[in-house]
Amino acid sequence: MKKKQHKFVKILLSFLITIVLLLGAYYIYTTYIHIDITPQYDISRTGTTINTETVDSALANSKSVADTLEQVSQSVVGISKIKSRSNSIFSSNGSIDELGLGTGIIVSSNGYILSNCHVTGEEFSTCYITLENGYTYEGSVVWCDADLDLSLTKINANDLPYATIGNSSNLRSGESVYAIGNPIGYEFRKTITSGIISATNRTIKIEENNSVTYMTDLIQTDASINPGNSGGPLILPNGEVIGVNTVKITSAEGIGFAVPINVVKPVIEKFVTQNNFDEAFLGIYAYDKEVIPYISTTPNFTSGIFVVYLEENSPAISSGIQVGDIITSIDGKTINNMIELKEYIYTKLPGDTVSINISRGYVTRTFDIILESK
Repeated sequence: MKKKQHKFVKILLSFLITIVLLLGAYYIYTTYIHIDITPQYDISRTGTTINTETVDSALANSKSVADTLEQVSQSVVGISKIKSRSNSIFSSNGSIDELGLGTGIIVSSNGYILSNCHVTGEEFSTCYITLENGYTYEGSVVWCDADLDLSLTKINANDLPYATIGNSSNLRSGESVYAIGNPIGYEFRKTITSGIISATNRTIKIEENNSVTYMTDLIQTDASINPGNSGGPLILPNGEVIGVNTVKITSAEGIGFAVPINVVKPVIEKFVTQNNFDEAFLGIYAYDKEVIPYISTTPNFTSGIFVVYLEENSPAISSGIQVGDIITSIDGKTINNMIELKEYIYTKLPGDTVSINISRGYVTRTFDIILESK
């Protein structure tokens, strides 16, 4: 009797559980069937905002860059300090060791050529320029700044193809660049190498002739730069020159440097338009905060440039500026490296007055200085 009662209870419990489950399922169904889950926005497959690059478009882009570089190459010249026995310094009769072969950039149709001081020689010296067409001219170095390692040479020629000068102030790491030069000698003249801007505002230490100097605010690139490339252009894909190749790190691959083009723009403009550049003289040499760790741990500043040298009998030393002062601005223009100071002074004339703000410890002062002729 007890067994029958136990079996009946089990059947009843199963029945009740089934009823509860069915009622629960029905409740869930009737509750959620009335919820509106229709989206309140249109749905469509998204497309890329960049045009798909095809083989044809990639080829067209490559040809466009090649056309641009071919045009720029016409303004690239060979430079030698020694006259070759042949009509051209690109002759296979001479070697780079014999000729000291370097590179230059034609920057005006009337024969001004931009290069490095160490390629052309100092101001008033003579060098030999071979154009893209093979003709060689005697060139006279009309301007040279050894600290920047930049020079301008004049040849007696007109209607020359010249390079387009770009803007080096807004360059960013990762931008594509090309270098053109004459590495090694005749066999590799007009070599084009490609790479990117690896960094900007670089400082390097130069030790030669028992002296130490620092080149500042340089453009670092991994575009291959070799002996003979010095003085050649660093170029953006649009063909604009944004730097002048100057040195490379010989102990590592893919580390070369170029001087930003902006610093020499005022010099080029005055020579091209006036055939003369009356350089204003200030007499200050200063380092930015990137250089100071190389020479001292004492100065601590976040902006401006640290005065390390004042030339004797210069306008700067006569004004009262001292070694150790930090120059923060000139005529209201903020200065953060020596190249910016040089670029500004190049726009001035002897006799012009400039107002320089300095910080000396906890004291700030302003000096009005009359520039002299260099």
